[in-house]
Amino acid sequence: MGLGEHLAILPILLPLLATGGMLFLHERQYKIKSAISLLVVGAVLVVDWMLLLRGTQDTTVYFLGNWPAPFGIVLVADLLSATMLVLAGTLGFCTLLFSLARWDRAGPRFHGLFLLLLMGVNGAFLTGDLFNLFVFFEVLLASSYGLALHGSGSPRVRSGLHYIGINLMASSLFLIGASLIYGAAGTLNMADIALRMDTLAPEDKGIFDTGVTVLGLAFLIKVGMWPLGFWLPATYSAAGAPVAAVFAILSKVGVYAVLRMSALLSVSEVGLSGFFSKWLFAGGIATILYGCVMALSARSFSRVACACVFMSSGTLLCTLSIGTHKVLAGGLYYMMISTLSIGAFFLLIELLNRVRGTNAAVLAEPVFTDEYQDPFEDGEFDEAQGVVVIPAAVALLSGGFLICAILLAGLPPMAGFIGKFAMMTGTLAEKGADSRSAWIFVGFLAFSSLATMVAIVRIGIEALWVPKDEPTPRVAPVEFISIAGLLAVCIVMTVMSGWVMDRMDTMAIFLYDVTHYIHAVLNTTGVPLPLEEVQP
Repeated sequence: MGLGEHLAILPILLPLLATGGMLFLHERQYKIKSAISLLVVGAVLVVDWMLLLRGTQDTTVYFLGNWPAPFGIVLVADLLSATMLVLAGTLGFCTLLFSLARWDRAGPRFHGLFLLLLMGVNGAFLTGDLFNLFVFFEVLLASSYGLALHGSGSPRVRSGLHYIGINLMASSLFLIGASLIYGAAGTLNMADIALRMDTLAPEDKGIFDTGVTVLGLAFLIKVGMWPLGFWLPATYSAAGAPVAAVFAILSKVGVYAVLRMSALLSVSEVGLSGFFSKWLFAGGIATILYGCVMALSARSFSRVACACVFMSSGTLLCTLSIGTHKVLAGGLYYMMISTLSIGAFFLLIELLNRVRGTNAAVLAEPVFTDEYQDPFEDGEFDEAQGVVVIPAAVALLSGGFLICAILLAGLPPMAGFIGKFAMMTGTLAEKGADSRSAWIFVGFLAFSSLATMVAIVRIGIEALWVPKDEPTPRVAPVEFISIAGLLAVCIVMTVMSGWVMDRMDTMAIFLYDVTHYIHAVLNTTGVPLPLEEVQP
């Protein structure tokens, strides 16, 4: 039995084991913790790519304890979940690398919390049942609570407490929805739910629909759909730069959950063909509009970045409501680009604030050592930690800022435009040129691009092109490398857009092939046993 058969468990197991091992290390041993974290996150990213390559051929199903579904815990790595793993791993590796400049020492337990967040995200993408989806949601939320407060300071504490309260309420809704679904269907395995959905008794149908609605509400809170996402701007704006950047994937976990459940329920009245679709479209349009208004009224980089999160979430919700594979393929492509570019933008904001001389993300003195000093004070960090004063720093930041602006606004020739154009053409082809909803969606996509560009250019001119007396900002090489890495991935996806879009199209087709997913989960044995050894 080779290691390849156990790949699906490694994105969860490796961060968990590393976090447990770090409990034996003192906070002053941050260099060892940094090395462990980088090694683990890099290894997880390699495993994610291996699962993606396998996902193009077949669906990997892993049964913990060799208990068959629907009775045991099952992990499913199909093309969609493997793609989301690669997305989370890429963003996680770059943001972790960025944090090594100073943010990992701004408070205790940063690396442990970061790895647990990555573990929860990976588990949410891989799990095949609702109960463990709830478990992994709680793992990532619990770690995100600590990361939202990382660095201390009254703004983080205030917004972090609001963030915790809202997500505790969402978790309660999640648990209520899952309980109602279990009471009606008698199972929490997603494939088994899809199989039993058509055989529900009439008296159980209402309970099942109510459970799905409550569960969808919990997911939409995490997505940040207006008005449920009122907590998002304050939390993301107050968080440290690498924390806000990695939080960009959290809303996509909610999108993934809505997408997965909607696909499995697509033949139901609560699925994509029923009222749930109409609510998704209306909520998506409202979220895009809210993001546009926020962007145009923003007076800080962080508020513009939060507005981009709203516009991305609203666009994806509209895409899910339309539900055809052409539109969905463009939406999946856009989701990857928007997540990476928003993450890069949050990291870039940290450096742009230094150019402006504001440095809004001030570090508070941590409690774990009396020897701590802000590495950017008195020039000590230049010699001790390898930060270099780069004369071309402003020019490099300007170039990165320009690429981020084009990506976020969806302007040609970058990948953001390709994703939006694919969604527009797919919507008009599906709905028809005389469809009012199709033109509403296309119009709001175009308006969101205009609003994003106006907001970013307005603040960018003030930060980068207005003469200032501040000295050239000091930037660590790892900070440049992190941002350049995220933008480089977006550029590669632009150059290889034809190949990537073909894969997105294949993913969208198989996503709604419910029989394929059911067969892969329910008609496959556990990993240690070959098929012929399974007893009927």
